[in-house]
Amino acid sequence: MSRYNKRTRAINANDQYKNIFDKKGVQRIEQYRTLSKRVYEDQIYDSIETINYTWKYGDMYWRLSSRYYGDPKYWWVIASFNKKPTESLNKLGDIIKIPINLAEALQVVE
Repeated sequence: MSRYNKRTRAINANDQYKNIFDKKGVQRIEQYRTLSKRVYEDQIYDSIETINYTWKYGDMYWRLSSRYYGDPKYWWVIASFNKKPTESLNKLGDIIKIPINLAEALQVVE
């Protein structure tokens, strides 16, 4: 399966490329649009297995890191993975994702 199967196509007839079009003997070209950085990030993050955790009163990233990874120093992995750098951005009842495999998560967020 081609990596381009899901890409949006666009017609480029921009005058800026007139010299190139003239050299190729065309008036326009069809191009594949480049995926945004966010699309790549979302695909990568979605590929990591996680558990859903409901944010409770008194929760801290370092406590969750200690509970799930056995070490509080990986608190930033959970924060980065949820795109919420501080606990104050979480509200009671929010669902956050905790990556199950720390090694995989570290490859994504580093």
